Amino acid sequence: MGHSARRAPSVNQGAAYHPRVPAWIRVIHPAPALAVVALSAALAVILATEGGAAADWTAVVMTVLSVVGSQVVTGATNDLADRERDAGTRPEKPIPSGALSVNAALWVASIGLAVQLVASLRLGTLPLVLGVAATASALAYNLALSRTPASVVPYLVSFGILPLWIAAGLGVPLDRVVPAALLVAPFAAAAHLANAARDWETDALERSRSLAQVLGRDVSHRLALGLALGVGAVIGLALMLDRRTSPAVIAFGLLGLVAVAQGVAGPRRLWYGMLVAAVAWTVAWGLASG
Repeated sequence: MGHSARRAPSVNQGAAYHPRVPAWIRVIHPAPALAVVALSAALAVILATEGGAAADWTAVVMTVLSVVGSQVVTGATNDLADRERDAGTRPEKPIPSGALSVNAALWVASIGLAVQLVASLRLGTLPLVLGVAATASALAYNLALSRTPASVVPYLVSFGILPLWIAAGLGVPLDRVVPAALLVAPFAAAAHLANAARDWETDALERSRSLAQVLGRDVSHRLALGLALGVGAVIGLALMLDRRTSPAVIAFGLLGLVAVAQGVAGPRRLWYGMLVAAVAWTVAWGLASG
């Protein structure tokens, strides 16, 4: 479910390509994968602790583990799908560099899928269906939509499903997280645009027709920045109207806003800032929820 850099709601450069990082870790796109898992874990803990002493911590672990599996299969299949293009434009990546064979990458993806399914089966039918739908959407991005004007759709679908998936895994009524789903989806779309804008030249060489390519780099960057700041403003306004603010809540909320705002300097900084903001705002919501 987390989509990748210029491709697939698992993207990477920089530390993700450091030669000291094992290839099997690099192939799963660790930076965005960790951000999605951290966000999911925070949301799961928030929902579980709202249940008080009756919290089912086994369900929390299984739910987060299912998200981990989804991130692994998404990242690995992303690199598998793009291995021929990467050979010409990103030869340092695990598969084209020879650091990881195609068969090994397939095993990584298969293990990730197995982890997701086994963990989901422990939770019930609804979490299983929602998790499969989120992962299927990410795979559709990897295999078919990443270089089309519909590239943003899987981000909207996969990340829109994510809060519902976590709530279902914990047995929480889905209507409690519908507002979160409505905010996560546009934030994920912004992340996609920022991510694609930072790889704009490479994608242009590959004749990609992703939404960012259609809109142009500058428009994509500005739209991503505006969407991300808008989501942060809505979250802050909702908490203030509900009178659930505190110094800690305000601090994490401002941390997220600053992380996004510094992205005005460019798509790369915006994308990494959004990773920080996603976790910071989730923590703020958790603190506000008590």
